[in-house]
Amino acid sequence: MKNKPAVLAVLAATATIFSSAPATQAAPAPQPAAQKVLAKGLVAPLHLSVGHDRSVLVSEEFAGRLVRIAKNGARSVVYENAAWDVAGSDRQRGTIFFAASQGAGPMDPRPLAGHIHSIDSNGKHRMFGDLAALEKKENADAGIQYGFRNLPAACAAQLPKDVPVSYKGDVDSHPYGIEVAGTKVYVADAGANSIVSVNVKSGTTKTVAVLPARPHRVTAAQAAALQMPACIVGHTYRFESVPTDVTVGPDGWLYVSSLPGGPEDPALGARGAVFRVNPDTGQVRLFADRVMSPTGIETDADGNVYVASLFGKGVLRIDDDDRKQRVLLPAALTADVDLRGDTLYATVNALPEPKKAPDGRVVSIPLTGHRDD
Repeated sequence: MKNKPAVLAVLAATATIFSSAPATQAAPAPQPAAQKVLAKGLVAPLHLSVGHDRSVLVSEEFAGRLVRIAKNGARSVVYENAAWDVAGSDRQRGTIFFAASQGAGPMDPRPLAGHIHSIDSNGKHRMFGDLAALEKKENADAGIQYGFRNLPAACAAQLPKDVPVSYKGDVDSHPYGIEVAGTKVYVADAGANSIVSVNVKSGTTKTVAVLPARPHRVTAAQAAALQMPACIVGHTYRFESVPTDVTVGPDGWLYVSSLPGGPEDPALGARGAVFRVNPDTGQVRLFADRVMSPTGIETDADGNVYVASLFGKGVLRIDDDDRKQRVLLPAALTADVDLRGDTLYATVNALPEPKKAPDGRVVSIPLTGHRDD
């Protein structure tokens, strides 16, 4: 959206609307003894999905590559094209589905494009669902007002040029997380700020829901930390809700992880959220608030929600009963999470440290008998 970097860039450098905010990385956390490392040395493993055979699909997004990690650790390349951002994946009856896009946000000069890809068990490759065309036609959040409201003109004049005082959603599309359910692929479009369904057979795209703006009242400490003028203290900035992943819960609703569209690190606190979306009506309800940088999501049969907190403490479990957040897997830079049976899988160390070789990892822990922190 307007003046918002593509989520890929946001995650890579914690780029923000308030661009002067310092980027921070989560400190390494202690790791539980039961943790098993399935793969090392991955390049920005921002997404993963686990199949019935316990093989793991991992998107090395910065490399434009989707790899399969077999149960025994053997790796094979499923798809590779450095010209595209390869994002979330899923599987259904032997067919692999994944999203690929380019041109999202002002920092990517390429033409806006994005589709769903499928590769069946015979290796037949198909591309369908023109997500960029849908966004160009509808501009899903064009009616949502972002930024400040009623900020005095004298204060607005003090804002940095790259900080919009007030604006509405602009045309952008960045298909990020996906979930295959029956004949539909649900897409968390981080550029359009919407959830989109793509018909597997026809390729028809449809906007299911648009996420609401996320208001935040600026404190004096936050304004100072962001090197912003003191006159914004006490005023509310309506940030964009940036969907990063989507899954179907046991109640049939879609569960969506959402970044707050501003500083993704702790500069303004834990402002991410988990939403529930009715796939039939588009109704959006808040499930959990004040979640730190949620970039991946999964649910279990009891309705508990598992969230990968990229700049937080690792994988969080949000209980369906009390909505409390508990650290289930302590880890640094946790980008995505999935469940298969009684095992939880996650990508950690998902962003490379400066001047060091990438060492993204896929890890797993058993859930049976595991006590939450």
